Amino acid sequence: MPVQFSHEKLIVYQKSIQFVAWSLDLIEKLPKTHFVRNQLERASTSVPLNLAEGNGKSSEADRCRYFDIARGSALECAAALDVIVAKKVASIEEIQPGRDLLLEIVAMQVGMIKANSSSRFKEGG
Repeated sequence: MPVQFSHEKLIVYQKSIQFVAWSLDLIEKLPKTHFVRNQLERASTSVPLNLAEGNGKSSEADRCRYFDIARGSALECAAALDVIVAKKVASIEEIQPGRDLLLEIVAMQVGMIKANSSSRFKEGG
């Protein structure tokens, strides 16, 4: 079995790589001049990159900063999928598998941020 980097063991990282692979077919379907094409490609790539970088940081604040960026990129991907449906490039049925992955990814990211910050995402606040 190959040696793994610590971030490769994270389920959220594995799911984000799955999303990158899933989104590739959709991105290729978009016209090269379609603005959301570049946005989706950049945002989807940003998720695993920032998860990996954040996981390697030693302080909670640094980890949370990168996990926040990864979470923002995942939410940007979800918005890009909505735009693609609104512009009738794909149907809601076509993008639903990607949305399902993103829902899992964002939920895990929130859990990671909670676990690494004593002041974030508290109930009632």
